Amino acid sequence: MQRIALLSDTHNYLDPKIFKYFETCDQIWHAGDIGTISITDQLSKIKPVIAVYGNIDGQDVRKIHPKNQRFMCEGVDVFMTHIGGYPNNYSPDAITEIRKDPPKLFICGHSHILKVMFDDKYHLLHINPGAAGMHGFHKVKTLVRFTIDAEKIKDLEVIELEERA
Repeated sequence: MQRIALLSDTHNYLDPKIFKYFETCDQIWHAGDIGTISITDQLSKIKPVIAVYGNIDGQDVRKIHPKNQRFMCEGVDVFMTHIGGYPNNYSPDAITEIRKDPPKLFICGHSHILKVMFDDKYHLLHINPGAAGMHGFHKVKTLVRFTIDAEKIKDLEVIELEERA
C-alpha cells in the first residue's frame, strides 16, 4: 500500500502549510511546472519524488525530470505528463499514449483546474490536482492525496490550502 501526495503547478513556490500533508504519505508526485529544481530537491528530503517537467520549467528541471513518466505503483499502471487534457479532450501527445496502451491512472497538470474524472472509453481514472503555487488564475491552492492498495485507487482527498493571495 502506498499513500500518495499529488501536486502540480507550484511555479517555484511551496506553501509552508503544505508540508503537514506529506507526513502520512509514502511518495510525493509532481505533475509539472515545478519552477526550479530546488522545489523537488526540498520535496525529496521529505519523501521520494516522482515528477515531470512542465512548460515553464527550465533546463535544471528538465535534466532531472522527464516530460512523461510511465510506471507501476502497487499494481496500478500510471501515466503522468504535464499537458495532458482530460477525458474527451486529451492533448495530442497524451491521446497517442493512451490509445496505444491505456493506463489505469492518468495524471496531468497545466490547467490549474482540479479535476478527478473516470474515463469510461479508456477505463482510466484521470486526476489533475489543480495548482499549489501562487501564479495563475486559480483562486485556491490545491493538492490531492490518495492511496494505492494492490490494484485499487482509494481514499482520495482534495486538499484546499487557502485562497491565493
